[in-house]
Amino acid sequence: MTRGETVNGSDPAAAEPPGADGSTAAPPPAADGSARGYAARRTLPLVVEAVRQLRRRRTMVVFGLLLALPWVLVVAFELGAGSGRQGAATRVSDLATEGGLNFAAFTLSVSASFLLAVAVALFCGDTVAGEANWSSLRYLLAAPVPRDRLLRQKAIVAMGYSTAAVVCLPAMALLAGTLAFGWHDVRVPGTGETVAAADVLPRFAVVVGYVLVSQLVVAALAFLLSVSTDSPLGAVGGAVGLVIVSTILQAVEALGTLREFLPTFWSTAWMDALAPQPDYGGMVKGVAVSVSYSVILVAVAFRRFRRRDIVS
Repeated sequence: MTRGETVNGSDPAAAEPPGADGSTAAPPPAADGSARGYAARRTLPLVVEAVRQLRRRRTMVVFGLLLALPWVLVVAFELGAGSGRQGAATRVSDLATEGGLNFAAFTLSVSASFLLAVAVALFCGDTVAGEANWSSLRYLLAAPVPRDRLLRQKAIVAMGYSTAAVVCLPAMALLAGTLAFGWHDVRVPGTGETVAAADVLPRFAVVVGYVLVSQLVVAALAFLLSVSTDSPLGAVGGAVGLVIVSTILQAVEALGTLREFLPTFWSTAWMDALAPQPDYGGMVKGVAVSVSYSVILVAVAFRRFRRRDIVS
């Protein structure tokens, strides 16, 4: 190899000039002041964040509980007195063993108001507060990950897991109920009327979607509290507390029409979709209330996080 040649055969004139101390000079910054090669859109990919959250123990515990609950209920009904098999019974619990769809509707009715709310609050409330609690939030921002992007990526992943949680419970309940009690037409609670299972199945998909939308308020509040505190437990507890307080207030009839603006007032409106003549009026109102609150809470969360002094 002759003098002036490089190992890879490149022109030595193209190499960076050495600095005063003999070291190679760093490339100049880009026009916006950032390091050359840096692209904000490449920081904190969704796949990386999703895998990080999937490896969390609480994620495994939540999904394990949601997938096991329908089978626990099946065992409970099999070991019970079989009150759900009485022909004159018209309560949701009495009709749970009438078929897979009836069992799925029962499982959703007993879990949507609290268990699913806790799962959603856990995924959305722990997403930023958990990083702060581990003292890793400032290192993510120093990577550097832009604040809005970090919050958006975490919100997308948190809502993805929340959606999976809301969907997997009724799906597993439908499977467990069908295997245990068969595939039969749906009996409507209250009236005892029968509706063909083929007609109810598409409506049940709408019901699951509505339950997910009704949980948006819990998700948004948990997300706002998550960017406001370093305690994941405080963020999750605050969101669950909203559900409890709202449920108590909606029982106060003296509030009149004001109760319709409570986040949980329309939480059971999905039952009207399973009637022989479905009524979606309550569900439309519930969606409007839930989306309105959620948009406001998420906007406040982004505004607060932009101005927050990150020290953890």
